[in-house]
Amino acid sequence: MVSVNDDCRDLHFRKAEFDPEDCPPDCSKPCEKVCPADAISLERVMIEGKHSQSDPSSGKLEGGVITERCYGCGRCLSVCPYDRIRAMSYVRDPTKTAELLKRNDVDAIEIHTTGKGTDMFNTLWSNLGDSINNVKLIAVSLPDVGDSTVNFMNAIYTTMQSHLQGYNLWQLDGRPMSGDIGRGATRETVSFAVHLSSMSNRPPGFYQLAGGTNSYTIESLKKAGLFQSTTFAATSGVTDCQQAFIGGIAYGGYARKIVGRVLRKIPAQFGHARIEDHPDYLLEALQEALSLVGPVKGYPTLPSL
Repeated sequence: MVSVNDDCRDLHFRKAEFDPEDCPPDCSKPCEKVCPADAISLERVMIEGKHSQSDPSSGKLEGGVITERCYGCGRCLSVCPYDRIRAMSYVRDPTKTAELLKRNDVDAIEIHTTGKGTDMFNTLWSNLGDSINNVKLIAVSLPDVGDSTVNFMNAIYTTMQSHLQGYNLWQLDGRPMSGDIGRGATRETVSFAVHLSSMSNRPPGFYQLAGGTNSYTIESLKKAGLFQSTTFAATSGVTDCQQAFIGGIAYGGYARKIVGRVLRKIPAQFGHARIEDHPDYLLEALQEALSLVGPVKGYPTLPSL
């Protein structure tokens, strides 16, 4: 899958940026502490000619944002005591995206839209051209924009309909990149689902939750009556599976958090190791992942390690 956006205001397409030379050498580095992706690394180094190791002001900070790790959550922006961190937004080039879609190894596209209007979406769709015919799944990720949400969805579905060669999926982005914050983060995305489930004129397609999803999401969906009821027979196979409004749950920040717990257990002497090279840790990470995916897929509970 490749992801693309129709508006530079989309939070999923931004990176934090700052110059560590602008940071006071005695800064407590709250940005480094709050980053959930370990995407900020700052090291205090001594300036030549200054020898007081105990005096923080005698050195300088080096490092900064590790761009490939940053996913744009924005938590560092608000904690910087000197307001030195910027968010650099970008729009992915639709021409390059179209070239990717023509490759044999790309069979799905995720389109992020802010829901502010159809013009930008239609422009992006037009620029993608016939390349969209090569994919098996088109996912549209959007926020809840209130009473106009369903009308907006129907309008862009009309735009897409003639080119749909496979499945289409609506990703309900309740509270972007916040699932790892705490239990309450899932309320907005579940409320979004409740809102749409009551609308008889919503467009066809699968519906998936995202933005604020975590280990409490399924519990909240069950309370709202939106989660499937699945039981397993003694033999392989599924019985008594009722069709649900919600077809899936995307765990982003929360998945990074739980897998990160395992990654941090890998002994420091291995440096930036590949988890695939450590079978015990890989198995533990897979079990953590299955604890999230299993209930959605209807898998039986796995025994603990």
